[in-house]
Amino acid sequence: QVQVAESGGGLVQPGGSLTLSCRSSGSMFSSYTWGWYRQAPGAQRDLVARISIGRTTMYADSVKGRFTISRDNAKNTVNLQMNSLEPEDTAVYYCNRVLRPISWGQGTQVTVSS
Repeated sequence: QVQVAESGGGLVQPGGSLTLSCRSSGSMFSSYTWGWYRQAPGAQRDLVARISIGRTTMYADSVKGRFTISRDNAKNTVNLQMNSLEPEDTAVYYCNRVLRPISWGQGTQVTVSS
C-alpha cells in the first residue's frame, strides 16, 4: 500500500517562509502528477499546487508567485517552498497524487501568526 508522509510545518510569522516535504513509499512515484493540498479549519481541502510528470507546475491564484512546488523522483519526494506567508495560509497541508489519489497522510500543520 502506497503511503505518504508530510513534514516541515510549523509556526511562522507573517512574511516568513517554510519548506514542506512529502515522501512517498510507492515505487511508481515518477509516473504521477503530484499535488499539495491544504485544509483550513471548517473548510474543504483544496489543491494549491501541482507538478506533472514533465515538471509542469500549476498554482492556485491565492499562492501564485509565493509558493513553488518541486519534485525529486530519485528520492520519491515532492516539496513546497512557501514564501511571503500570510495568516490566510494557516492550514493543514497534505500531498497526494492528483489523479488516482491514495490514502491521505496525516498532513503537516502550518500556522502563520504574529
